[in-house]
Amino acid sequence: MSNNSLPRSAGEGRGGGRATFLTRLFPYLLLAPALFVVGAFFLLPLGFSVAGAFEGKEGPTLDNIGRAVGLYRTDLLFTLLIVALSTALIGAGAIAIGGYLTLGRNRTARRILAALYRWPLFIPFIVAAQAMRGFIGQNGLMNNTLIWLGLMPQDWAQSFLDWRGIIITFVWKQLPFATLLVAGAMAALDRAGIEAAQNLGAGRARILFGIVIPQVARNIMVALVLSFVTMMSVLSVPIMISGQSPTMLTVAMAWRINAMGDYGTANALGLIACIASGLVAWAWLRNSVREAGR
Repeated sequence: MSNNSLPRSAGEGRGGGRATFLTRLFPYLLLAPALFVVGAFFLLPLGFSVAGAFEGKEGPTLDNIGRAVGLYRTDLLFTLLIVALSTALIGAGAIAIGGYLTLGRNRTARRILAALYRWPLFIPFIVAAQAMRGFIGQNGLMNNTLIWLGLMPQDWAQSFLDWRGIIITFVWKQLPFATLLVAGAMAALDRAGIEAAQNLGAGRARILFGIVIPQVARNIMVALVLSFVTMMSVLSVPIMISGQSPTMLTVAMAWRINAMGDYGTANALGLIACIASGLVAWAWLRNSVREAGR
């Protein structure tokens, strides 16, 4: 009788079952630290914030939501317009830079552009805001340089420390991140289609919009969604660049907490910002699922 036909002992069966159980459990053990971090530092605080938006002195209430919408409706629209316009400019800039890095013919210009556009990526938002205050102010570097070069009379100097300054700062700070995603996707494309179109006489603009962009559209959308969500959460830029009204929701939230101790209204404003960001993310996910199903 061969050894393979001998029955296994009870100890061997239990040992094999234990090994199989540990093998199945191992992937979940690897995921446990990440799940703990997400749950403890994101989901749990988010749950408390959402609950706080409906918390009143006498129990659950909608007063916080009504107060947030009634008092800060203009700020909400201002925030959405600023972030939407900044996102559009970031997308256009990322496509332009990535397109030139992919289709440009001047190697020196491509190398210089590739080295320069990444710099703001490593600068915190608060430092970017402080730098912009010294650059786009009425007596800032931009106006003084134009006056010194004779390109603008001194009387024309004006301050951009308003909604325009917020957009300029957002675009300057977030453009490198979006460009890194878009340019990387463009660089990974198969050059055969691009070279074939060039051989047939297609111009760079036609190749960019007809061949390159359709293939990296998903990467562009990822960059825009992440940029939108990031700018919705920034406090330092609007509070340092523009002290005017209307202002962004993050400034209103900070004022309700620091000046009035009103956590209920602040949580309601945060919930509204989360809903706006969630709708953008949901639209992108729905479009991605639809494209994957084709």
